[in-house]
Amino acid sequence: MATLFLIRHAVTAQTGRLLYGQTPGIGLDDRGRAQAAGLVERFSSVRLTAIYSSPLERCVETVEPLAAAQRLPIREVRDLVEMDAGSWTGKTLAQVRRTKPWKTVQQQPSAFRFPGGEGFFEAQARAVAAVEAIARRHPRGRVAIATHGDIVRIVLAHLLGTPLDDFQRIVADTASVSVVVTHATYRGVVLVNDTGGLDRFAAYPAHPWEASSDGGRRRPAELRG
Repeated sequence: MATLFLIRHAVTAQTGRLLYGQTPGIGLDDRGRAQAAGLVERFSSVRLTAIYSSPLERCVETVEPLAAAQRLPIREVRDLVEMDAGSWTGKTLAQVRRTKPWKTVQQQPSAFRFPGGEGFFEAQARAVAAVEAIARRHPRGRVAIATHGDIVRIVLAHLLGTPLDDFQRIVADTASVSVVVTHATYRGVVLVNDTGGLDRFAAYPAHPWEASSDGGRRRPAELRG
């Protein structure tokens, strides 16, 4: 079973202000660098097998301290990149919120495509495929994957069986970690939007569903006799 740690990139000077999409050259600010450094301690009890990242600087920089601490290379995967915002790239969020299509983005994203860019269904399909390929490559591994807020959320929506139109209900803060497990017959979301320690994952990839809160052992409903 693979244990995947989905990490949203840390803060940049434009986070929450600008729709920068796939724009290259945007790195972390001082706050973001502090968040990235903090990942080292948060993962101190977790021995990672591999680290993957979107090729954009803000994601790579987020996991650079972690990669150095765990002596692992960062493997860039194109399909982990942020959505292509097309002609909306570079616009402020205040600008796009005043447009008529913004209501569709918020209420029915499955029907939306960025003008000259990418649709949410397309982005979900390529991101899920990328994450599943990584899981197959490391069937017993613990793998960190640095990507973008919407990418984290649409992947989690897929794994949770949540309709794409409801993915906005999932929260992924900057430098947050969400944990999923994959098995040949099982997909599970163990943790969402965590910004604290990850000590509980020191023993993974033991089956997470086998440990109950009272210290007993249990199995998911579909595997019980």
